[in-house]
Formats: sequence, C-alpha cells, structure tokens
Amino acid sequence: AQGGIAAAWRTDDSWQDHVKDTLVAGAGLCRREVVEYVARQAKARVEELIDLGVNFDRDLADSESYSLHREGGHSARRILHFKDLTGGEIMRALIEQVRTKSNVTVCEHTLAIDLITDSWLSRRTSGLPPIRNKVHGAYAFNVQTGMINRFSAKVVALCTGGAGKVYMYTSNPDIASGDGIAMAYRSGAMVANMEFVQFHPTCLFHPQARNFLISEALRGDGGILRNQSGERFMEHYDERLELAPRDIVARSIDAELKKRGEDCAFLDMTHLSREDLKFKFPNIYAGCLDLGIDIATQYIPVVPAAHYLCGGVVTDLNAESTIRNLFVVGEAA
Repeated sequence: AQGGIAAAWRTDDSWQDHVKDTLVAGAGLCRREVVEYVARQAKARVEELIDLGVNFDRDLADSESYSLHREGGHSARRILHFKDLTGGEIMRALIEQVRTKSNVTVCEHTLAIDLITDSWLSRRTSGLPPIRNKVHGAYAFNVQTGMINRFSAKVVALCTGGAGKVYMYTSNPDIASGDGIAMAYRSGAMVANMEFVQFHPTCLFHPQARNFLISEALRGDGGILRNQSGERFMEHYDERLELAPRDIVARSIDAELKKRGEDCAFLDMTHLSREDLKFKFPNIYAGCLDLGIDIATQYIPVVPAAHYLCGGVVTDLNAESTIRNLFVVGEAA
C-alpha cells in the first residue's frame, strides 16, 4: 500500500459521510451494516496504529495535525499516509512490536499448506462427518529443512492476501496467489464473490516493472490522465474526472486504450515541482527515475492492474469464518 489508510479524521468530516461515499462507490453491492461497522471504527483503529508506533505524515503548516490526502470516491480529505510507503511503515511498526513480545514465535521460511479441522481428522478416522467443523491448527512446509511441521492451535487466523498474480499486470507481490483462500476452501469454509476484483487504474507500464503501483494519491494531488496525443480524456467518462471511484477510472482508461488502439495511458504530474514530488512521493519518484522516467518533466505510462480481491472467505463481523475458530483477516476475507 502506497497511498494511505482512510478514516474520517477532521471535525468537518464524519464517519457517516465516509459511509455515504462508500455506498456510492459500491454501486449498490455493499452490505450497509459492514460499511457502517468499519467506517465508524476507522478513526479508533488508526489511533491504535499510532499508539503502536506508526508515523503518519504531519501537516507542514500545523505539526499538531496530520496531513490528509484525498483519493477517488472520497468527498473529503481523509487518507492518512506516510510519504508513498504507508503499508511499509505500518509493517515496520507492527513487526517491531512483535519482536518485543517474548510469547510470540515467528517461523520464517515456512509455508502454511493445509488447515487441520474436524472434517480433516474424521476422514482419516471414523469416516463420519463432524457435527460442526472446527479448526485445530495447520500443516506448514519448512523451505530450509524440507520438513512438514504440524502446528496445533485453539485459534487460527489466515492473513494471506489476495490472488493478484493470476493477472499479468498487478500491484501485488509474487506471493499473492490465493493460497490462504484455497486452504480454507479445501477445509470446507464458505467462499464467495471471487469474481469481484478491484483494478487499480494506474500501474506503471514498463517491461521491467510489472507490479509497480502509481499511487492514487498522485491523482488526489492534481494528476491528470492523458492519452498518447496528450489529451485529457476523463472528462468524456465521468464528471468526477480522475477522482472518480477506481472501477470507473480503470474502465475509462481501458475504454480509451481500446478505442484508440494504444498500449497505455499517461499520468501527468508535471504541475508539481521536482522538490514537491521528491518530498511527497519519494518511492515513486525514485522508482520511475531508475527506469528512465523523470516524472517532474515526463508523463508516467500507466495501465489498470489487478489490485484488490474483494471476494474471499466468508466471515462474520468478528472475522470468524464458517469453520469454528478459523478467523480470516484482510484481503483473504
């Protein structure tokens, strides 16, 4: 994640407005009770991250306030961020917290391969199905030793990400191949809505960087989408222009490319100074420069890319799946 994390933060914003924006962007497909549950808690959860050591950028004009970006589909600035490396900063803080806990064991170079459940056990004993399926742990493969280890647990949480690597262009890392969802499915957990994949409108179009994301925050800072003739085209597709919801912007780019027979669109950030770009978007600036693209003077070639799997393992509001004590967190849910 580059751009940041959304929460109705300022006094002139509200979680109710965040709900409204989400329902509009969801085009009638959202479950309102879930949207309200998440939006209402968002600020408290971000405050929890801050307490755990996450450093979100401060407002340059007021060091007591946080800098807030605006992104597509949002009617207000409510995106807290750390430069253009927000996900990395959150991971840094949480990993540091984990390392301070003497009762946490981290098993690196280890791949979970299957869940241990009542149904798994019953198939190998009596052959009778259990009354209700329950998780008891997992089998994991140690890459270094070549051994399969068994981990027993009262509670198992799957936090395994999505499945973006089934697409040529994706913002996801190579490990995002849907393994956690597959494990849950094999164990009998209910899975739904796997056809719903969010495409991020702007992934860098370059043969050496197939999963380099160009954050939506750039469009929130005035970035303009242009075709290869240099023409701004979003005005032909949506009145919200570059800040329409992601599905609309992604479809608009796709339609423009197909209509014109072009390979990519371009994001124009040349209205910002080099100093602003290096300060606000250091990772994107440096990454593009390494590939020969100076975003202070050149347009950024972009294409839509698979970004977020909206389907996954079905859970309740407490993140518990249809298998007892199996919780699913994040994109796998």
